Amino acid sequence: MEKIFVFDTTLRDGEQVPGACLNPREKLEIALQLARLKVDAIEAGFPVSSPGDFEAVKAIAEKVKGPTIVALARAVRKDIETAWDAIKKAEKPRIHVFLGTSDIHIRKKFGLDRDKALERGLEALKFAKSLCPDVEYSTEDASRSDPDYLVQVVGQVVAAGATVVNIPDTVGYAVPRQFGRLISYLKAKVPDIDKIVLSVHCHNDLGLATANTLSAVENGARQVECTMNGLGERAGNASLEEIVMAIKTREDYFKFFTAVNTREIMKTSKLVSRMMGMPVQANKAIVGSNAFAHSSGIHQDGILKDRATYEAIRPEDVGITEHAMVLTARSGRHALKHKISEMGYDLQEQEFEAVYNEFLSVADKKRRVYDEDVAVIVQDAIFAHLDHSKLYTLESYKVATGNGEVPEARVKLRREGVVLEASAQGAGPIDAIFKAIDGIVGADHKLEDFQVKAVTETKEAMGIATVRVSREGFRALGRGSSTDILKASAKAYVQAINRLYWLLRRNPEADIYNPK
Repeated sequence: MEKIFVFDTTLRDGEQVPGACLNPREKLEIALQLARLKVDAIEAGFPVSSPGDFEAVKAIAEKVKGPTIVALARAVRKDIETAWDAIKKAEKPRIHVFLGTSDIHIRKKFGLDRDKALERGLEALKFAKSLCPDVEYSTEDASRSDPDYLVQVVGQVVAAGATVVNIPDTVGYAVPRQFGRLISYLKAKVPDIDKIVLSVHCHNDLGLATANTLSAVENGARQVECTMNGLGERAGNASLEEIVMAIKTREDYFKFFTAVNTREIMKTSKLVSRMMGMPVQANKAIVGSNAFAHSSGIHQDGILKDRATYEAIRPEDVGITEHAMVLTARSGRHALKHKISEMGYDLQEQEFEAVYNEFLSVADKKRRVYDEDVAVIVQDAIFAHLDHSKLYTLESYKVATGNGEVPEARVKLRREGVVLEASAQGAGPIDAIFKAIDGIVGADHKLEDFQVKAVTETKEAMGIATVRVSREGFRALGRGSSTDILKASAKAYVQAINRLYWLLRRNPEADIYNPK
């Protein structure tokens, strides 16, 4: 069987979800998990887009071993130089250059004709090739391009030394049979196309990204570009977990394989969901909470007799286990350390102490502590000490409310050793807390999104609050966890404000927070 290469772009295209804001430490944590998942390539980012993204890509290139580390660049010399500077210390670096091939991109975006666009693309490719032996070239908006012009472009970039050529369905316009025919047409018409890896990158605007990707594979594509949980701009990208499990489960049909360690899929999905503040819908294929749940009596009876009656995929194959509960307040440091290591985390001593203290606090409130609880505690501790999150910390809060009364909150925050406090009334207790926090920092924020989700199904479950706030055109995401959802919400709001402050501080024209 032939291998299908899995190119993960969660940290680049997936991070383009509106409001998603990963800092370098978070991007590195996800990249390390993607390496455990054994993807073939990680598109770590778009280095020229910001100094923060450059540093994140550079750190991933230096610290993540195994996968090829890819940096995106427009067909612009500065982009390519910056991409190379970010990834040149990687074990296996790749520069990914892209330029549109559809007439709407060539004429409307660039004001060029087809010949000039091809000339620009080839010049960029050759420059990238002079820096890095592994260069991928993307024909942006390929699915809306003239097929014969696409043949011309792909033929010339192959001749110019590209190692991978990507055929994107940039706006999710294609349908499976048509997209498969396009790949087959290129395979038949482009000289020496077998010397490169032909790749596809499909978007999900019509809900067809996975189907289009698999159709392309059937017709000659050998690299699939995808994201965990299908994240990405607009309706997202083809889902890594769907593509990989379709190829694995229907090996009898596809006759291909991937190198992905599928038992790491669920852990990776949960990490990405939490870091990006994007909950996975319950009925999402493979990684949704209902993907292996059965409520129908007929289904339950069948499952008890033989799981294959109503499950095409074994839960174990994607990392779902039956034994979630493992820890209590009496488990001790050694047991907790063992569990954390078993889950794939490597903590510094200071981080472990913070995890242990929070674990004891949670364990005192819950009779049982689940793997999901431990993961939340660990991830909170890892990112609690990031530089840009140290401006304000939640000291305490108190809420007075009741039937027929207007809720009022008194909140205390600590800033640089000084405790600041304010009171505010709101439509509800959480609204009052948020307004009191705004009063302390001396600025109003627009709340764009607010969600609270239980980590496990018990009544004492930890809650994860996620907020998105904006100010002066900047957006930031905040997360907080606690068995008390008011506390979790307050922590999330404070973290979002800290991140906004960090963004605003880099903008010399911004009105920086000035607490009263």
